[in-house]
Amino acid sequence: MSDPFRLNLEQQRKRAKALLAAARAGEAEALARFRRHHPAAPSEGPLPPRLLRLSEAQLVIARALGLPSWPRLSAHVALLDRLRADIAAGGAAPDAGMPTLHIRCGSDIAPSLRQAGFRGEFLEVSDPLCLGPVVAGEDWQERRIDFLSQAFGGALGLDRAAIAARQAAAEEGLARAGRFSRVVLWFEHDHYDQLILARCLAALAAAPPPRLEMVSAGAFPAITRFIGLGQLAPEALLLLWQQRQAVTPAAIAEGVAAWTALRAPDPRGLAALARRPTVLGRALRRHCQELPWREDGLGLTQRLVLQILAEAPRRWAEVYAVLMREREPLPWLSDLMFLSVVESLGALVTGEVAFPEQAALSPLGRAVLEGRAAFAGPARWVGGVAAGWCWDDAQGETVPVGTRQP
Repeated sequence: MSDPFRLNLEQQRKRAKALLAAARAGEAEALARFRRHHPAAPSEGPLPPRLLRLSEAQLVIARALGLPSWPRLSAHVALLDRLRADIAAGGAAPDAGMPTLHIRCGSDIAPSLRQAGFRGEFLEVSDPLCLGPVVAGEDWQERRIDFLSQAFGGALGLDRAAIAARQAAAEEGLARAGRFSRVVLWFEHDHYDQLILARCLAALAAAPPPRLEMVSAGAFPAITRFIGLGQLAPEALLLLWQQRQAVTPAAIAEGVAAWTALRAPDPRGLAALARRPTVLGRALRRHCQELPWREDGLGLTQRLVLQILAEAPRRWAEVYAVLMREREPLPWLSDLMFLSVVESLGALVTGEVAFPEQAALSPLGRAVLEGRAAFAGPARWVGGVAAGWCWDDAQGETVPVGTRQP
């Protein structure tokens, strides 16, 4: 596949002509591509003659790249080219005109924002609230610092004091965000991002800035497997900047509600929010899926890991790659977070939990995966829930442990 940020329209025309010729010849792969991407293609049988035209093949090419039409593909390519030229020429910063704070759940896009010409301040708020305790008490930050120190401090080379300083810097940055004329939130659609977004919205709700805006992305044209904003070139971030939206009072209220529900020891409020057809709602459902499932006690990530190992023994690095590139419905795990989840599998897998090591499914792990046994692993915090609740995926709700299935 071509560089997604430097698509050549003439090359895409040639791809469309080749696809059309193959479809007219009845080649199976070409017919399958029409069926996958053309809204009028029949699910089986030959293509009708009206679809065997260059304009229809161009539509297939455009939709396969994630754009709704060939004219939209042409406009997208032209816009990226122009934005790249604008960056090279320098000039006024995109966020010039008012003091701006950019908030992101990581540092991945900070260099690219600078390359794109942004000059506003950058705040990293990256506590992985999708793992470990997130409780409602006033000591919640101390609990987070304890967890982060134990789970990741050694691997990151950070002691408790350094982690506490990072947490304090993020909280202090949120507290002073209202002093900026504009705050822009850069977040993806997975629950790692969305839970941190909920925290940010809850903090900003008390003293919102005059302008609060959002760059939200769950996909980008020509990127087959979108993992996150860190994949994007400076011109792509500039394109998303132009598409940013104002954060509405309703969105702020939803974030505040999610932050409150996340910290509750009873997850039913969180599950209710997870039924909303919003970006945050879908992310909250994915978070709830990390609770032990009613039928076997596995969270979704644990189940996906076991399924990958059931196919063949693999090194942990390969398991992680398959999970992120192919199996995870909303990619969210860093490598260290992945190893933290894997460690919870205990006797269900064999081999030391480290990326150079080989892993395999144990007999007990296979029995659990096949429904012949239930997983009774160590209690894992999922937000404010430590134990006593499980997830019914068919019903999309949380139920007390021990509740009989209907």
